[in-house]
Amino acid sequence: MFGLFKSRKISDTHFGELSRSSGFWRSTIKLGSCADVPLAVAGPKDGPDTSALAEAHQVVSLFPEWQPIIEQALFEHFEPYFEALAAGEYPVSNLQNIKSPKDVLTRTKLQFVAIGPIGGRMTTELGYEAEWDEEHLIGVRFQAGKFFELCGSTVPA
Repeated sequence: MFGLFKSRKISDTHFGELSRSSGFWRSTIKLGSCADVPLAVAGPKDGPDTSALAEAHQVVSLFPEWQPIIEQALFEHFEPYFEALAAGEYPVSNLQNIKSPKDVLTRTKLQFVAIGPIGGRMTTELGYEAEWDEEHLIGVRFQAGKFFELCGSTVPA
């Protein structure tokens, strides 16, 4: 009887088994040198959205070219914190070692990749935890393979 309420599992050649939880189909994704991170793909109860799943497959190959864009976006997010450090308004830490976009990723950790429609367009969000922003994850969003926006992330990991 309780099997009726169990989530169906979908097998994918790249992501393994995906199961549905909290409105997303979930598995893990390996991007570059990052450890496997949670992957959340939008889709109804009967399976992941085919375009969202196709986008997830593209993320694997696009990630290397996205990295400089991600670094730049996170660096721009960090700049006010750097200015506060320089002015003595922020506790001294190893954050002052961040001098360029390349340095940013040493102080961040990719927490999840979520793919689903936002504003009617398929969107890939990479959620980063950053040492300088303890209040929320930073979402780096891409649409149609292009950087779209940086936001305070709300997609569950």
